[in-house]
Amino acid sequence: MAPPVRTPRQAWIDAALAVLAEAGADAIRVETLAARLDVTRGGFYRQFASRQELLDAVLDNWELRTVDEVRERVEREGGDAKDKVRKAGALTFSPGLLPVDLAVREWARRDPAVAVRLQRVDNERMAYLRDLIGTISDDPRDVEARAMLAFSLVIANYLITAEHDTGNRTEIIDSAIQFVLK
Repeated sequence: MAPPVRTPRQAWIDAALAVLAEAGADAIRVETLAARLDVTRGGFYRQFASRQELLDAVLDNWELRTVDEVRERVEREGGDAKDKVRKAGALTFSPGLLPVDLAVREWARRDPAVAVRLQRVDNERMAYLRDLIGTISDDPRDVEARAMLAFSLVIANYLITAEHDTGNRTEIIDSAIQFVLK
């Protein structure tokens, strides 16, 4: 008799990330994930000791994807600092990663441990922006202001629903990025 097929650990993490993006951290439940994966709950406990272990793995995976993998890809694809800033923003807040990032931000409002993790991730993102923008400007205050504006711009783009009088959202964001990076 063949051994039972086990659901890989990453499948549980990916399912949890999808639930996080759709319904928030409170919706990440073993039963929900097992149903989504069409497996029994027992398989979960062969991969994770607890729900908390899964939640930690979810945050680890989010951080890996949105910091390490983004930075690695940006550096591999190259370009000047302005190109890299644009690319990092586009990748970090891509349709595949943005919903999870926004869900983590909401989660961090209620969970101090997640808030610490989010702050660390944001600090890493800001440090990378400072490094890139520091090649455009040698004034530390200017570098900090531009990095803050660039980071704020990509997050606020998804939170602000205002219409624009002089162009569509993409055109306005492009103009704002050009302004920050000139």
